[in-house]
Amino acid sequence: MDQIDRKILDYLQQDASISNIDLADRVGLAPSSCLRRVRNLWKEGIITRSIVLTDGEKLGRNVKAIVSVKLFDHGNTAREEWLQALAQERSVSQVYSVSGETDAVVFLTLANMKEFHALSQSLFAGNPNVFQFVTQFILEEHKFELAN
Repeated sequence: MDQIDRKILDYLQQDASISNIDLADRVGLAPSSCLRRVRNLWKEGIITRSIVLTDGEKLGRNVKAIVSVKLFDHGNTAREEWLQALAQERSVSQVYSVSGETDAVVFLTLANMKEFHALSQSLFAGNPNVFQFVTQFILEEHKFELAN
Protein backbone atom coordinates (compact mmCIF):
# COMPACT_ATOMS: atom_id res chain seq x y z
CA MET A 1 0.00 0.00 0.00
CA ASP A 2 1.45 3.35 -1.00
CA GLN A 3 0.56 7.02 -0.46
CA ILE A 4 -2.01 7.03 -3.26
CA ASP A 5 -3.80 4.01 -1.75
CA ARG A 6 -3.79 5.82 1.59
CA LYS A 7 -5.34 8.91 -0.03
CA ILE A 8 -7.97 6.74 -1.70
CA LEU A 9 -8.84 5.21 1.68
CA ASP A 10 -8.99 8.62 3.34
CA TYR A 11 -11.49 9.90 0.78
CA LEU A 12 -13.57 6.72 0.84
CA GLN A 13 -13.72 6.77 4.64
CA GLN A 14 -15.02 10.33 4.54
CA ASP A 15 -17.64 9.52 1.88
CA ALA A 16 -17.92 6.03 0.41
CA SER A 17 -20.48 7.29 -2.12
CA ILE A 18 -17.92 9.42 -3.95
CA SER A 19 -17.89 8.64 -7.66
CA ASN A 20 -14.82 6.97 -9.12
CA ILE A 21 -14.30 9.98 -11.41
CA ASP A 22 -14.28 12.43 -8.48
CA LEU A 23 -12.08 10.12 -6.43
CA ALA A 24 -9.61 9.72 -9.29
CA ASP A 25 -9.50 13.49 -9.73
CA ARG A 26 -8.81 14.09 -6.04
CA VAL A 27 -5.96 11.56 -5.86
CA GLY A 28 -4.48 12.48 -9.25
CA LEU A 29 -5.13 9.27 -11.18
CA ALA A 30 -6.91 8.27 -14.35
CA PRO A 31 -10.36 6.83 -13.49
CA SER A 32 -9.36 3.36 -14.73
CA SER A 33 -6.23 3.32 -12.52
CA CYS A 34 -8.22 4.54 -9.55
CA LEU A 35 -10.89 1.89 -10.01
CA ARG A 36 -8.22 -0.80 -10.30
CA ARG A 37 -6.67 0.35 -7.01
CA VAL A 38 -10.04 0.43 -5.22
CA ARG A 39 -10.85 -3.08 -6.45
CA ASN A 40 -7.44 -4.25 -5.25
CA LEU A 41 -8.05 -2.73 -1.79
CA TRP A 42 -11.27 -4.79 -1.62
CA LYS A 43 -9.52 -7.92 -2.91
CA GLU A 44 -6.68 -7.56 -0.38
CA GLY A 45 -9.20 -7.25 2.44
CA ILE A 46 -8.05 -3.73 3.35
CA ILE A 47 -11.55 -2.45 2.62
CA THR A 48 -13.90 -4.87 4.35
CA ARG A 49 -17.29 -3.23 3.89
CA SER A 50 -19.07 -0.06 2.97
CA ILE A 51 -21.70 1.24 5.39
CA VAL A 52 -24.10 4.13 5.85
CA LEU A 53 -24.01 6.04 9.12
CA THR A 54 -27.31 7.38 10.42
CA ASP A 55 -28.36 10.17 12.76
CA GLY A 56 -29.61 8.39 15.89
CA GLU A 57 -31.59 11.38 17.10
CA LYS A 58 -33.55 11.63 13.84
CA LEU A 59 -34.30 7.90 14.12
CA GLY A 60 -35.46 8.24 17.72
CA ARG A 61 -32.42 6.39 19.09
CA ASN A 62 -30.63 9.11 21.03
CA VAL A 63 -29.60 7.32 24.22
CA LYS A 64 -26.07 5.93 23.98
CA ALA A 65 -24.40 3.85 26.64
CA ILE A 66 -21.12 2.06 27.22
CA VAL A 67 -21.37 -1.06 29.38
CA SER A 68 -18.30 -2.63 30.97
CA VAL A 69 -18.86 -6.30 31.77
CA LYS A 70 -17.12 -8.85 33.98
CA LEU A 71 -17.91 -12.50 33.35
CA PHE A 72 -17.91 -15.47 35.73
CA ASP A 73 -16.92 -18.09 33.17
CA HIS A 74 -14.31 -17.28 30.58
CA GLY A 75 -14.63 -20.68 28.93
CA ASN A 76 -15.49 -20.73 25.28
CA THR A 77 -19.03 -22.11 25.51
CA ALA A 78 -20.54 -19.71 28.06
CA ARG A 79 -18.69 -16.73 26.63
CA GLU A 80 -19.67 -17.57 23.03
CA GLU A 81 -23.35 -17.98 23.97
CA TRP A 82 -23.33 -14.55 25.59
CA LEU A 83 -21.52 -12.99 22.61
CA GLN A 84 -24.07 -14.55 20.24
CA ALA A 85 -26.91 -13.01 22.26
CA LEU A 86 -25.22 -9.61 21.96
CA ALA A 87 -24.70 -10.04 18.21
CA GLN A 88 -28.44 -10.71 17.73
CA GLU A 89 -29.51 -7.53 19.54
CA ARG A 90 -30.20 -4.52 17.31
CA SER A 91 -29.40 -2.01 20.06
CA VAL A 92 -25.86 -3.38 20.45
CA SER A 93 -23.65 -1.49 18.02
CA GLN A 94 -20.18 -2.62 19.09
CA VAL A 95 -18.69 -5.32 21.33
CA TYR A 96 -15.04 -5.65 22.31
CA SER A 97 -13.18 -8.18 24.44
CA VAL A 98 -10.72 -6.11 26.45
CA SER A 99 -7.81 -6.44 28.83
CA GLY A 100 -7.83 -5.04 32.34
CA GLU A 101 -10.46 -5.16 35.05
CA THR A 102 -13.36 -5.95 32.72
CA ASP A 103 -13.78 -8.68 30.15
CA ALA A 104 -15.89 -6.86 27.56
CA VAL A 105 -17.12 -3.42 26.58
CA VAL A 106 -20.50 -3.11 24.89
CA PHE A 107 -21.78 -0.02 23.08
CA LEU A 108 -25.55 0.49 22.99
CA THR A 109 -27.74 2.84 20.96
CA LEU A 110 -31.22 3.02 22.45
CA ALA A 111 -34.54 4.77 22.09
CA ASN A 112 -35.02 5.49 25.80
CA MET A 113 -34.30 4.37 29.36
CA LYS A 114 -37.16 1.88 29.27
CA GLU A 115 -35.41 0.06 26.43
CA PHE A 116 -32.13 0.21 28.35
CA HIS A 117 -33.74 -1.28 31.44
CA ALA A 118 -35.25 -4.19 29.49
CA LEU A 119 -32.03 -4.82 27.62
CA SER A 120 -29.85 -4.64 30.72
CA GLN A 121 -32.10 -7.18 32.43
CA SER A 122 -31.91 -9.66 29.56
CA LEU A 123 -28.29 -9.27 28.43
CA PHE A 124 -26.54 -8.40 31.66
CA ALA A 125 -28.43 -8.78 34.96
CA GLY A 126 -30.42 -11.77 33.70
CA ASN A 127 -27.46 -13.61 32.23
CA PRO A 128 -25.97 -16.17 34.66
CA ASN A 129 -22.49 -15.68 33.19
CA VAL A 130 -22.41 -11.92 33.88
CA PHE A 131 -20.71 -11.30 37.21
CA GLN A 132 -20.90 -7.50 37.13
CA PHE A 133 -21.74 -4.72 34.71
CA VAL A 134 -21.26 -0.97 34.93
CA THR A 135 -23.04 1.42 32.58
CA GLN A 136 -21.91 4.86 31.52
CA PHE A 137 -24.29 7.03 29.51
CA ILE A 138 -22.95 9.32 26.80
CA LEU A 139 -23.71 12.94 27.66
CA GLU A 140 -21.96 14.61 24.73
CA GLU A 141 -20.23 13.35 21.63
CA HIS A 142 -17.09 15.32 20.79
CA LYS A 143 -15.60 13.09 18.11
CA PHE A 144 -17.03 10.11 16.25
CA GLU A 145 -15.05 8.62 13.39
CA LEU A 146 -14.71 5.09 12.15
CA ALA A 147 -11.77 5.82 9.87
CA ASN A 148 -8.30 4.38 10.48
